[in-house]
Amino acid sequence: MRNTAKITTAVLAAGALTFGLTACGSGTSDSGAGTDGPLVVAASPTPHAAILNFVKDNLAKKAGLDLEVKEFTDYVLPNTATEDGSVGANYFQNQPYLDDFNKKNGTHIVPVVTVHLEPLGLYSQKAKSADALKSGATIAVPNDTVNEARALKLLADNGLITLKDGVGNEATPADITKNPRNFKFKELEAAQTPRSLQDVDAAVVNGNYAIEADLNPAEEALVLESAKDNPYGNFLAVKEGNEDDPRVKKLAELLTSPEVKKFIEDEYDGSVIASF
Repeated sequence: MRNTAKITTAVLAAGALTFGLTACGSGTSDSGAGTDGPLVVAASPTPHAAILNFVKDNLAKKAGLDLEVKEFTDYVLPNTATEDGSVGANYFQNQPYLDDFNKKNGTHIVPVVTVHLEPLGLYSQKAKSADALKSGATIAVPNDTVNEARALKLLADNGLITLKDGVGNEATPADITKNPRNFKFKELEAAQTPRSLQDVDAAVVNGNYAIEADLNPAEEALVLESAKDNPYGNFLAVKEGNEDDPRVKKLAELLTSPEVKKFIEDEYDGSVIASF
């Protein structure tokens, strides 16, 4: 039976308050500071927590790892909880997102090992191909810095728009230099993009949220990111200084084991791609 803590809205709010308080003090929980108790890992529900729970249920005990998984449904609290020691590690993000988060929030989170890629995709309930999107169509995109830029790059790579040269991971709709079909862009929290499909003409959706919404990226995306040379692999991360925690090292080994690779391939059929 999976021992996964579901984080409600109220608890998320409390967690944010806790971070604000503990960031000013010196106390941290055993999850981050000690190495004798269970390793508590914050993760997005799909596929991160599912992969961690596979490790917990099938590999951790034999390896001598006491693993606890906490699910978070946003992209902020897993990092703040890792920073303040409420959890010992997290697994949900990619390097460009982490770089931006650390810069903006003064946090000190570092990657340990890259596990998988969730290709970003463009989805629609109103068009069967990207070419079929009508002039003036509204496209929903994630509103956080990196994922918005990533979404716009996906559209540019597929010839739907043109972006200003060198704009990188901070691109916004203001950086579009050519928009021949006059697409309009609706900026939403990443978790809201799949729910917006009834209200917009198309939406760019992160792989984890697509899977949670019963979308099949490999089959249903109008356009999909390529896995080749992709910088957006998702990794296990810790607060700087905790990289040598033996529990973290053990989990890193298990997350990149042949058993986990097979689980990802069997469970997600190309919608999630192992990066090792």
